[in-house]
Amino acid sequence: MKIMVVGGGGREHAIIKKLKENKNVEVIFALPGNGGIAADATCVPVKATDIEGIVEFAKANAIDYAVVAPDDPLVLGAVDALNAIGIPCFGPEAKAAIIEGSKVFSKDLMKKYGIPTAQYEVFTDMDAALSYLEDAPIPTVIKADGLALGKGVIIAQTRDEAKKAVVSMMRDKAFGKSGDRIVIEEFLTGPEVSVLSFTDGKTVVPMISSMDHKRAGDNDTGLNTGGMGTIAPNPYYTDAVASECMEKIFLPTINAMNAEGRTFKGCLYFGLMITPHGPKVIEYNCRFGDPETQVVLPLLESDLLEIMMATTNGTLAETEVKFADKNACCVIMASGGYPTSYKKGFEITLPAEVAENVYVAGAEIADGKLVTSGGRVLGVTAVAPTLKDAIDASYGMVEKISFEGGFFRHDIGARAMAAKEA
Repeated sequence: MKIMVVGGGGREHAIIKKLKENKNVEVIFALPGNGGIAADATCVPVKATDIEGIVEFAKANAIDYAVVAPDDPLVLGAVDALNAIGIPCFGPEAKAAIIEGSKVFSKDLMKKYGIPTAQYEVFTDMDAALSYLEDAPIPTVIKADGLALGKGVIIAQTRDEAKKAVVSMMRDKAFGKSGDRIVIEEFLTGPEVSVLSFTDGKTVVPMISSMDHKRAGDNDTGLNTGGMGTIAPNPYYTDAVASECMEKIFLPTINAMNAEGRTFKGCLYFGLMITPHGPKVIEYNCRFGDPETQVVLPLLESDLLEIMMATTNGTLAETEVKFADKNACCVIMASGGYPTSYKKGFEITLPAEVAENVYVAGAEIADGKLVTSGGRVLGVTAVAPTLKDAIDASYGMVEKISFEGGFFRHDIGARAMAAKEA
């Protein structure tokens, strides 16, 4: 089989490494891929948002199956365009990808179908939003309506911070058109849990839970990022919580999308908060999370390609989805200055003995060398029987890797360890 994976980050590298385990896979093309992915797939210089280019490549190379991994091409209709020329895909059509593409849509969906989430108000007028904030409970959460690379959410601790966030999004266009509409919502408290799930629009199969670490600095300090590391499984996601989520959140969401004529197939990501009043949805993503994928897929024992094709074919209920009874830890190594400005082009020292456990997010080949080209550069993942062993092994590998200006958090998994010991 000829497989095409759209995207070029650590998430895509993790997907590609897992797809390679299927003996029927002859070749994997990554569009555009990156310098590290090039070790596991044939990289093609077509941007993930170039829908026309993706379709032309798929047609010219007789692709048998496509995996559209990032949010942008899904929201832009990459799956629709590929399906139109007869190429089956993993991922939702545009009408279903709106569950991530519009925060307003997803919040209104939850309200309409009684899916637990934070209370909220929607604004298209900046003055109205600022007026609302005069009396709104603080802290509060400000969200840009559209896609913003995982950074369009501001948790404002003061009224002044909240107003600045509104002005930044609506007047200064910090996130472009994504800030034309904003959501101001109730601040929820409790541990966060990420649950990725496979679904064919009828059956939903949650994957192993994970815990992301969004802030740039140790002890959850610094700016919000796309994610500085993850562990799995998440100790806060107990069997009782999982059962409640299936009954009140997962199945109701799939059913709601069907009722709206927006059947969702692919990977639906549930960002959850385990509040004192039970689990609530913070956000949906229409795809695998990044870097959650780098701890979830290494624990998958079943065949990823078979599962993906089952979501496309509507046969997920008859397909085995099994995860190892182990723990995983991923530590992100980032460029100095991330998530704001950073320099690129530094050579990465990546010893061969750790390379198979590394997912490359932001690197390219220059003069035959692997050099940095992004903010998040590498995800270093270890799998072990216990969480402590996984954390220790991951950091042990991190110490063997280097590039100028690189940094990483030193406390990935610390919160989960504390929860386990409590």
